[in-house]
Amino acid sequence: MAGSTLEIKDLHVEIEGNEILKGVNLTIKGGEFHAVMGPNGTGKSTLASAIMGHPKFEVTKGSVHLDGEDVLEMEVDERAKAGLFLAMQYPSEISGVTNSDFLRSSINAKREEGNEIPLMQFIKTMDENLDFLDIDKDMAQRYLNDGFSGGEKKRNEILQLMMLEPAIAILDEIDSGLDIDALKVVSEGINKMRSENFGCLIITHYQRLLNYITPDHVHVMMQGRVVKSGGPELAQRLESEGYEWIKEELGIEDETVGQ
Repeated sequence: MAGSTLEIKDLHVEIEGNEILKGVNLTIKGGEFHAVMGPNGTGKSTLASAIMGHPKFEVTKGSVHLDGEDVLEMEVDERAKAGLFLAMQYPSEISGVTNSDFLRSSINAKREEGNEIPLMQFIKTMDENLDFLDIDKDMAQRYLNDGFSGGEKKRNEILQLMMLEPAIAILDEIDSGLDIDALKVVSEGINKMRSENFGCLIITHYQRLLNYITPDHVHVMMQGRVVKSGGPELAQRLESEGYEWIKEELGIEDETVGQ
């Protein structure tokens, strides 16, 4: 079975009248890992939020399609059911809903009525993934992200990724705030997902995450658009030389989106 394809064409997005994305083009296919890098204020997190339908972000031009279906016409929950997943930079805390209940409900929401995941299968799979991510079993019964440390929240995002098995995942700075041990564990979880049926868009500032997750494609965002693309060697050059050479090469003075 061929994997899904997420196709972003000439995407323009604004917030309160200020244009943030100014024509983003990206195609992510099953089996591919894409990294999007760039300085602060260049539109990377806006891209993630717009794809998933955050109401604060208004798409003014362009298109987003998943396997030919118009993502922009879908409600947020429909995007998730269609196979999109967002690991958030700042996961929300939800009191009163346990991790376990949240995950089981999320899995069942993607299934047809009458085909809910059997309880014992769910518990077995969750326990295996908790062990893999070196997460205490009691986290399953804790309220979703409530009182979690930054590292626990990020591991929990990857637990959700592994349990929900989306077609296309968007990981928004999943490495921020992680120490080296947690970074390795999170990276192992992401790498475990690699298959022809899974595509991934990794948004990051740093090469250090890409030391553990080798992307197939690396894209640099400046001024609200992708200005340069390449392979893993591009991220390595950015690590050693920064972004100034790209700005000089393209005649860019201010890499941010501006107003």
